[in-house]
Amino acid sequence: MVAASDFTSELEAKVTQQLKSQRVGYLLGAGSSYLDGNGYPLADQLWDRIKDKIVDAAKRDDIQAKLNGGANGIEHALDLLDDGGATDTPYRHLVTAALAEDFMPMYPPLDTHTEFVGRIALRADPYVKVFSLNYDPLIERAAEIAKCRLVDGFIGHEHAYFNPAVFTETLLLSRGPRARPSLSPAGTPIHLYKLHGSMGWYDCPTRGVRRCAFGRTLPPGVARLMIPPDRRKVSEVVRPPYSPIWTAFRGAMSHDAKPLMRLVAAGYGFLDEHVNDVVDSALARPDFRLLIFAKALSDTAWARWSTKTNTVVITENRCAIEGTTGPGHADLWKFEQLANKV
Repeated sequence: MVAASDFTSELEAKVTQQLKSQRVGYLLGAGSSYLDGNGYPLADQLWDRIKDKIVDAAKRDDIQAKLNGGANGIEHALDLLDDGGATDTPYRHLVTAALAEDFMPMYPPLDTHTEFVGRIALRADPYVKVFSLNYDPLIERAAEIAKCRLVDGFIGHEHAYFNPAVFTETLLLSRGPRARPSLSPAGTPIHLYKLHGSMGWYDCPTRGVRRCAFGRTLPPGVARLMIPPDRRKVSEVVRPPYSPIWTAFRGAMSHDAKPLMRLVAAGYGFLDEHVNDVVDSALARPDFRLLIFAKALSDTAWARWSTKTNTVVITENRCAIEGTTGPGHADLWKFEQLANKV
């Protein structure tokens, strides 16, 4: 048996080595935005925060009844209230409106995310791909502070319009009036793909998919683009704006000419099967490695991912290096630590 101290040393060395690899991408879950209680809430805290903001008391009681009856969180409760028809139920829109109302006035500290984006923007890659499951704007706000170029699929200012072609653009830097344009070496653009939508995103019947300021009230008659129910996550990712974003995610995992070689999952508990299936498909590639940083994984998630020989799992109470298990790590799982190592 490997001694605990030897295992921990090997784990730390392995993480450092893998984070320096080529073609590294990032998958951010709610734990990366929690910031030890100073950021945005975790999924199991949401209902208590937003229930009083749901204006329809009868529908609020319906959701509460599902939770009291054993539903595993808001998403599961919304699934139980969703008939699966082509038009979703009003429960989802009431919840997303309440979530946005709760999140809009929040402005957590940005030091950790500024460090993170500043570091990944220095990588020697044409661009860095960040896939986020979060609705919050921490990455976007941090990129502005760090003066890092960020591409999120939108073009414009007050009511930016969605055009996924921006992810394929390459910027040229001219070195003078007589010089031929050359590929810009000054920093690496961050391509941010928000897989489940975002604060500020909305669908207008006349103007299409748009993005406004994150703390701004949406125009009347539009629908927020945030998709909490699991059943709707699966069905809505085949429609704009989600379809090109998910196509990019699948491509980065397996189908692109140069797919990612490493995926760093931070603060994600691996509970969304439609996300997990895409990640799992990449593990069939011999050149791919998955690094999981989370405070904890459920026993089911641990059993699924810790046994894989091309995966490193770091949690507070238990870790795994390519199928070999060992003790947990006191702080390596934290996003605050990861942000200083990428």
